[in-house]
Amino acid sequence: MENKKTCLVCKRDHNEVPVTKFFYQDTHFYICPQHIPVLIHDPQKLVGLLPGAEDMQAG
Repeated sequence: MENKKTCLVCKRDHNEVPVTKFFYQDTHFYICPQHIPVLIHDPQKLVGLLPGAEDMQAG
């Protein structure tokens, strides 16, 4: 799977918004500042976008 520099939630790329790279399950993903709180506080919203999100707990 090729990872482009786009937010995994809103699909905006690094030319439109800043994105942060993070690593999970031996691969990397990008997320924009607007959606970092989703990753931290409501990862269930990432089901279907991030492998294993259904097993994540909010922080």
